[in-house]
This record gives sequence, C-alpha cells and structure tokens, in this order.
Amino acid sequence: MIEFVFLDLDDTILDFHKAEALALGDTLRVLDIEPTAERLTLYSRINAEQWRRLEAGEITRAQVLTTRFARFFDIIGVQRSCDKAQRLYEARLSKGHYFIVGAEEMLQSLSNRYALYLVSNGNLRVQQGRLKSADIGRYFRAMFISEQLGADKPSRVFFDHCFAQIPGFCRERAIIVGDSLTSDIRGGINASIRTCWFNPHGKPADSETPADYEIHALRELEPLLRSIE
Repeated sequence: MIEFVFLDLDDTILDFHKAEALALGDTLRVLDIEPTAERLTLYSRINAEQWRRLEAGEITRAQVLTTRFARFFDIIGVQRSCDKAQRLYEARLSKGHYFIVGAEEMLQSLSNRYALYLVSNGNLRVQQGRLKSADIGRYFRAMFISEQLGADKPSRVFFDHCFAQIPGFCRERAIIVGDSLTSDIRGGINASIRTCWFNPHGKPADSETPADYEIHALRELEPLLRSIE
C-alpha cells in the first residue's frame, strides 16, 4: 500500500517546455536575437543535455546555467554575455506557470489520500517563483529542491536528505512519479523506492532504467496507486 508519493515538477505537474520557449523568446528579443523556432529548439536541446550532465555528476549547477548559453551563442554565431542572458532568462522563467493537463485535479484528489512531496532539480529561484504562481504548495507536506539540499536527483544522497525529514517514512510504502528516466526513475531506483514513469508522448522504454509502472496521462495515477498493495 502506498502512503508517500514523490512528484517531480517540470513536465510532470508544470509544462516546462512551454514556459522555456516563452521565456527564451523574450530573452532573445532583449538581446536583439531573432527567436526562430529552430533557435528555440536548439537551446532546448542544449539545455536538456546540460541538465543530464549535471545528473551524471559531470558538471556543477553553476556550469549548467552559463554553459548552455555559451554553447547556444557559439552555434548560432553571435557574441552576447552569458551572465546577462542567464539573468534575463531566469527572471522571465520564474514568472507564471502552465499546468500539464490534469495536474491540478490530480493534486487535489491525491492530497486527500496520500502524503505528497515535491522533488525538483530546478533552479531554486525559478522554482519558487513558479510554485508561488501556480499556488500548489498547499497540496504538499514538503517541497524538496536540490539546490537547498545540496544534492541532485538521481543521487541517493538527495533522497536520503528528503527521507530524513519525513516522520515515519517507510521506503516500502513510497513511490516517485516523474517524466524523466535519468532523473526521476533512476533516482527512485537509487533510493530503493517504487517508480512510476509519466510518459505522455509514448517514448520508448530504457531497459537500463526500468520503471515499475508507466502512465500516459495524469488521470491514470490515482487508480494505479490504489491498486498497489
């Protein structure tokens, strides 16, 4: 029986890709760079690559935030300040929110039955701004953001920090739900708790990072949790 549910934020509850595109578009305009669809896609790919390197322990968080713009500017052939771009982008990304379909209803329903905990690797200032805008803090018993804990998903250290702050925590009654195999599912495996992969786009599974369960829409989560003994 499940009691403790750990939920990822980006692209599990809030639509990060939509927020990213809008924030980046505004940032590029301020920097006098045309935000074409190709450039937005390029940046998104570079950004995702840098976060995967962070998850693998290859680079630091500070390097993620500046290296992504350095690579982006180099590829499109412009010279701009990476620090300025980061500040502009962060300020815009931290404002507003866009829910994944069914997220609000899911949180409201699950919070009546389970102990919900937010787990995110995102930038602290950005996540705090988006969480405040979305007004979903009331659904969670606690919100764990890696920058505050001093460790990132998928490391076991990150989850050990979380578990230590939860009274009566039991791994056998816990599950993590998220869209990322490398961060959420690998993290759950490392932490020895159940895992549920939110896979709305039908991506192929990875045999090296097997999830215990898979859902394609958030409305499927509560029936799944109720079925687990």
